[in-house]
Amino acid sequence: MTTLGYAILGLLSREDLSGYDLTQRMKGRVGYFWSARHSQIYPELARLEEGGYVTHSVVEQQERPDKKVYGITAEGLEALREWAVQPPVPKPTRDELVLKAYSVWLADQEEAARMFRGEESRHGEQLAHYEELRAWMEGEWGEDLANPESHRFATYATLRRGITYEMGAAEWCRWVADSIEGERSGEKEKQRGARS
Repeated sequence: MTTLGYAILGLLSREDLSGYDLTQRMKGRVGYFWSARHSQIYPELARLEEGGYVTHSVVEQQERPDKKVYGITAEGLEALREWAVQPPVPKPTRDELVLKAYSVWLADQEEAARMFRGEESRHGEQLAHYEELRAWMEGEWGEDLANPESHRFATYATLRRGITYEMGAAEWCRWVADSIEGERSGEKEKQRGARS
């Protein structure tokens, strides 16, 4: 089974969903740490159903086409339980921003500092959004967040990972920009001193 399949099972373990609803959840709840296009979800649902991991029922709708609503099967839950405790397959890190930092010594320093400040701001905005979610979860879900057998604990755990990631990324971008700007101001001081 693909990782996307497990992501879908993770969503369906919480509630039955249509393909459209899965796409929306994939953009929102899971989209912070895993992404999939709409065109990937339906073929994966077909594979999951063929494998006996999900089943569907047809829901009649007024003034709209009927829709399929998918639910996880006992086999799907068992597969998800087993997969959740397996170590992830190591994958090479691919981070374009870090790659840019590797060559930043060749770049125009003012433009580089501006780019890293922009990235710091972007990570800061995402961090603020995550902090709002955390406050909401802590207010609404309370004690469930401390219960590892609750799906709310699991959702909160992924949010906490997002918070630490965004915090670290914003801090690193700030450090790079500060270092570049500090070097630029040091160079300007040297040039002034040479003219005097």
